[in-house]
Amino acid sequence: MRFSRRRVLPALAASVLEGSVLAGAASAQPASSNLDGNDDDPPMPLKLVVLDIGGTLIADHGEVPDAMLGAFARHGITVTAQEFSEWRGASKRGMVRHFVELRAASGGAALIEAIYADFTTTAGKAYEKVQPIPGAENALKQLQAMKLLLATTTGFDRPLCTAILARLGWQHYFAGSITSDDVADGRPAPYMLFRAMEAAHVNETAQVIAVGDTPLDLQAANNAGLAAAIGVWSGAATEERLRKERNSGVLPSVAELPDLIRRGLPLSHCRT
Repeated sequence: MRFSRRRVLPALAASVLEGSVLAGAASAQPASSNLDGNDDDPPMPLKLVVLDIGGTLIADHGEVPDAMLGAFARHGITVTAQEFSEWRGASKRGMVRHFVELRAASGGAALIEAIYADFTTTAGKAYEKVQPIPGAENALKQLQAMKLLLATTTGFDRPLCTAILARLGWQHYFAGSITSDDVADGRPAPYMLFRAMEAAHVNETAQVIAVGDTPLDLQAANNAGLAAAIGVWSGAATEERLRKERNSGVLPSVAELPDLIRRGLPLSHCRT
């Protein structure tokens, strides 16, 4: 089945708002009619929203780059801020492995583990007073009220992800919380998104959207063939940078996501 990203969110809006005061507005979108003749079937209703954590759900005050660049420097490896920025959203362990293999003359696996342990210790301390993105928890509540399943994916490892969600008291919102520990390859590979679908028992990629603050988040969503890839510029990347990736919308933050789903995505925001 083929589906158009230009009409998927209007269709999703009609689905999730059925019976609500906004149902009339949502159903006014051309969700089930083939007006442009480009689709064989109408889009499927939305079931699952997969959200990144750092910079999407929790505030990004430079904790990750500070911890990572510091860990590299303390072990004699130079990584520039620009080089690091290209890895935002990726597996943190994979990032360490990449630069050790690229720059270190010796050390191998032991050096990788030492740098990674340094990073996780520093990042863990930095996130002891983790702050949510303003409006993020309210957005989660609204999405749940719309009968949508929620999941998270992150380049953090399992212990750090668990600690962050526990400190926020948010574990109960999510059908699954997938970390880079759970897959062979992190973003831009789509595997964490597939694991999130597995955890939520959702079979169709056309019923899933992903939200994140880095180009790699959007690349992973597109590699997975999801219904929509939504960028937020509340974290690592600028609005301008996110719009260079194939996307179904770019927002100031996740706080605006429920309203976007209710309204349907303006066609001017779509890239094909």
